[in-house]
Amino acid sequence: MTRTFPLDEIPWPEAKARAAAGAIALVPVGSVEAHGPHLPLGTDTILSRELARRAAEALAARGDDAVIAPAIPYAITEYAGGFAGTLSIARDTAVALVADVCVALDRKGFRRVCLVNSHLEPAHVESLAAACARAAEAIGRPVAFPDQTTKRWARTLTDEYKRGACHAGSYETSLVLAARPELVRDEARRALPPLPINLAHAMRDGKRTFEEAGAPDAYFGDPAAATPEEGDAIYALLVTMILTTIDETWPAR
Repeated sequence: MTRTFPLDEIPWPEAKARAAAGAIALVPVGSVEAHGPHLPLGTDTILSRELARRAAEALAARGDDAVIAPAIPYAITEYAGGFAGTLSIARDTAVALVADVCVALDRKGFRRVCLVNSHLEPAHVESLAAACARAAEAIGRPVAFPDQTTKRWARTLTDEYKRGACHAGSYETSLVLAARPELVRDEARRALPPLPINLAHAMRDGKRTFEEAGAPDAYFGDPAAATPEEGDAIYALLVTMILTTIDETWPAR
């Protein structure tokens, strides 16, 4: 029988049985944030859901069951705060929300909980680490947090990503093209000139908004160069990151 991965699409007896059998709970985390004039505000959430789906399929292929919790779409998004539609929440709210979801999953029998995150704003990434620590203290078990911003994983990703110019550029646009191509405003995308600004360096230099960093349209990098094939290749690398982190967090018994 084909497994259904989304937790909210199965009845409670199946959820109970799969939790008891050791299913891994994947928690997609995203944001509501401007991603250029060509990508939807929910880009990060879309990417996390798709990455969780691909990771669940990879886990199932090797004999490990997984369920995908409903995504958490709200996060700290201060850098894009000047753009319509961007919704940011307070750090305390963000930490509590993610931690509470992880604890709730554990209390329903899912002893292995893994975050799947695609929103890379430093304050948000820090809030996820804090949420994992809070949840781990409450349940007495670690929560896995594969973090693509660490050097270990960042160096495996695309040249644009490593140049720090990947917000709504070729990197993220390719991921959306591979997951939900109908949501990409392709005419707008193809008309965008490259904007090779290193956002990571701009953040370290004290820039507090996309506009201050030199991105008046809320994108960095080269959206016009994006392809679904590049997106599929990136997803494969990120799935490897997730499975490796899971294996390191809970070594085979």
